Amino acid sequence: MAKAGMPDDRDVAAGRGPLDRPPSLVDKLAQRLQADIRAGRYPPGSRLPAEQTMCALYRVSRATVREAVGRLKHDGLVASRQGAGAFIAESGLPAVFRLDIADFSDAQEIRNIVELLIAVEAAASEHAARRRTAGDLEIIRARLEAMQTAIDRNEPGVDEDLTFHRSIIEATHNPFFCDLSDFLDQRVRRFIRTARANSARFLGLTQAVQGEHQAIFAAIASGDGPGARAAAERHLLNAAARLELYLER
Repeated sequence: MAKAGMPDDRDVAAGRGPLDRPPSLVDKLAQRLQADIRAGRYPPGSRLPAEQTMCALYRVSRATVREAVGRLKHDGLVASRQGAGAFIAESGLPAVFRLDIADFSDAQEIRNIVELLIAVEAAASEHAARRRTAGDLEIIRARLEAMQTAIDRNEPGVDEDLTFHRSIIEATHNPFFCDLSDFLDQRVRRFIRTARANSARFLGLTQAVQGEHQAIFAAIASGDGPGARAAAERHLLNAAARLELYLER
């Protein structure tokens, strides 16, 4: 049983509890190594210090060093040479885009990620307004109505929110938007939307949030691309502000 005043697993699943966790030592070391590489402390082509040296330098265990370096290898930022150690990639840049070590306990980090989401969703909303079919519009409408039903039942409606925005992405008929949306959903968007659902409810703004969704839908329905972009930007900027207020509380 959960302690008094603490959310249990059912609370978290229903969007009623905090989801963020402090970054692990592996997360922190991977971020630190990336920052050191970007700062030129480990230039392209240079060898990373030996494990024992990094343990002493960063004050972590060998297991932590190995896992953090393994992440950099996965990203293409570091490559192993048989019998010689790990070396910085010649470009000094990661070969893949990664967000799963973002620090969600950092308000500035969240603002940066919300800014990325704004760029993606605002553009997608504008394309959806211009390209959506009658069938697309019916799907978006049904998911908007499903959110309202969840609100009327005093439910957080996080899943309904996710599927509403997903239907807009799909209405762009651009598979790369869909692939990028899948990536963001897996890494950060569910966390932000769940926290946003909490913030909207605790601040008494759930119906106001739904009004923002309705404005996006209205612009898409009327084929107003710039209007859909503006409505999506306004919605996400407001969401970021609500999330910051929630985190402050």
